[in-house]
Amino acid sequence: MSEGQRFQLGTIGALSLSVVSSVSIVICNKALISTLGFTFATTLTSWHLLVTFCSLHVALWMKLFEHKPFDPRAVMGFGILNGISIGLLNLSLGFNSVGFYQMTKLAIIPCTVLLETIFFRKKFSRNIQFSLGILLIGVGIATVTDLQLNVLGSVLSLLAVITTCVAQIMTNTIQKKFKVSSTQLLYQSCPYQAITLFVIGPFLDGLLTNLNVFAFKYTPQVLFFIVLSCLISVSVNFSTFLVIGKTSPVTYQVLGHLKTCLVLAFGYVLLRDPFSWRNILGILVAVIGMALYSYHCTLETQQKASDAAAQLPQVKESEADPLITVDKGTSGIMSEGAGAPTWTSNKDLHA
Repeated sequence: MSEGQRFQLGTIGALSLSVVSSVSIVICNKALISTLGFTFATTLTSWHLLVTFCSLHVALWMKLFEHKPFDPRAVMGFGILNGISIGLLNLSLGFNSVGFYQMTKLAIIPCTVLLETIFFRKKFSRNIQFSLGILLIGVGIATVTDLQLNVLGSVLSLLAVITTCVAQIMTNTIQKKFKVSSTQLLYQSCPYQAITLFVIGPFLDGLLTNLNVFAFKYTPQVLFFIVLSCLISVSVNFSTFLVIGKTSPVTYQVLGHLKTCLVLAFGYVLLRDPFSWRNILGILVAVIGMALYSYHCTLETQQKASDAAAQLPQVKESEADPLITVDKGTSGIMSEGAGAPTWTSNKDLHA
């Protein structure tokens, strides 16, 4: 099996793991929050990250991956930013209507495209832009119900979108710049994310629910679902970093909207949640957008591979001057890393 085929299988596996784990944790958290009344989402996420770190520490002890330290300031800044973005998303949901919160999540894709275009000079073809537009329209039809605006909620949503986009771009950029795997990055950033949410979690949850997380009655059933949610979160957090590292933040957001549609469909089929023809139409349009996005991404990837193969004989002909060849190779690697930069921790917990 060639390296390209292994990479494609790894990408498909990462996407599948992300979908299955994220849909599972949404269902688990829905039972925990809606049925059992445990509404402390930010504090729960801090526990998720703590369990994820402990699991990775055990994996490191078993030598399942290699610890690779790199710039501690980059790791700390990245971890704290991820924690803040989770808190802002929860605040956005708390101070806005559900419809406006869904619009906030939809805004992450165009904001990510804009940031990558401006700061990293990454180009998105018209076909990609068109398919993303269809996707956003479909998800908007399926999920957005009302748009009640308020100043505080709008500011919180804007900050949530910006921090989420920057964190996801940093996930890809750090992995490429320092040549670390998704597991290595997650292991080193988890403590900073967890500490950030440990500090702000009880305060934010108290502000949004008027309840004290430490005074909650933890029955055996509640504890079971908390433990189950934490165990699933290990897979969610790992697959998030894995997907962004192998693809891009935009692809991860497209995958996130697919998970939203799957959760809606699951709720209708198994839980008999209220559903309308508007929801069905929106999901169908979103699926068409996702299919077009995947199709055009595949075509463009194959085209780039063909162009690279065509340029290979020209590179060999220029090997007479080794210094020039080395310089060109170095600059090519640098521009590739800067041209495709791009976590986060699990945003699907707050859907």
